[in-house]
Amino acid sequence: MDALAAIAEPTRRRIVDQLRVRECTVTELVDMLGMSQPAVSKHLRVLREAGVVTAQTRAQQRVYRLEPGPFRELDAWLAPYRRMWTRHLAELERHLERKAGEGDT
Repeated sequence: MDALAAIAEPTRRRIVDQLRVRECTVTELVDMLGMSQPAVSKHLRVLREAGVVTAQTRAQQRVYRLEPGPFRELDAWLAPYRRMWTRHLAELERHLERKAGEGDT
């Protein structure tokens, strides 16, 4: 599964949002999300398989963190769409300015 497919699911996006702020254990994510440990673990497995998160064992807990690579790839994929929308919005702004200028005469 690729990163986009992995984070398309709303619960996994909530997990990613939490991990954006800081690294977390499964227990912390369970508490933050109000979900069962098995459910959170299943979502973390999908995110780990997609390369979105990694886990590091500290003492007797696994600590999860985001991996930047998939987000760079997603950002690169989105870049042409952002440019397209920026161009369209600039064209709309110019059109509205012309219309406003026509009303002055």
